[in-house]
Amino acid sequence: MPAQSLLVPSTAPTPARAARTAFLNVKDAAEYLGLSPHTLYVWRHRRQGPPSFRMGPRGRVMYRVEALDAWVCQQEQADSRSNTALSPLSSAPQLRSGHAPSA
Repeated sequence: MPAQSLLVPSTAPTPARAARTAFLNVKDAAEYLGLSPHTLYVWRHRRQGPPSFRMGPRGRVMYRVEALDAWVCQQEQADSRSNTALSPLSSAPQLRSGHAPSA
């Protein structure tokens, strides 16, 4: 074998490594989002927050990284400060019913 092939690490992810990076447990998902694990547990109990599921015979709560990213994007779009279409400052003033505009 050439000497160079021994020095260059394989860039192809192993199935186990890919699974570890595709799915996060509650602790890792909370760290990924910058939240506490308790917040994710409360949100799951209230059926709020990012989508999660149970995996394996012990039923560990897991999160897909792509689902966390999509959920963050949804939160950004739902916030009027980051979505100008929802901002009340970008819409025309509304008149009260029964009141004539003052001149």
